[in-house]
Amino acid sequence: MQESKLYVGNLNYAVTEAQLEELFAPYGDVRSIKIVEGRGFGFVEMATPEEAEQAKEALNEALFQGRSLKIDEARAPKPREFNDGPRSGGRGGSRSGGGRSGSRGPRGGGRGGSRDGSSGGYRRDYY
Repeated sequence: MQESKLYVGNLNYAVTEAQLEELFAPYGDVRSIKIVEGRGFGFVEMATPEEAEQAKEALNEALFQGRSLKIDEARAPKPREFNDGPRSGGRGGSRSGGGRSGSRGPRGGGRGGSRDGSSGGYRRDYY
């Protein structure tokens, strides 16, 4: 069975929920609207899968507020595994080309490093 929730991408950042409801209303009963602020996409839930399919066929690639809409069935988010690594803004990867690790002049032990040149800190294999 098809979902009745649609992903709506490439939205103008100034679009409102009321404007999206007005756009989708001719294709059926709009149950909910969620715009993800500052990301240019959102979700529209229609009453039935048939209504969602009608809206998708009619509005995909349609010009709305100067942008070509991208509409598809919404998919559940992929569950995040414990060991997937850091989320955005996290610390990961290697330090290269920097100068933060290792020794710093005759005194050694620069920020993030130690006298023996190892980076110190956390061991990645513990995560």
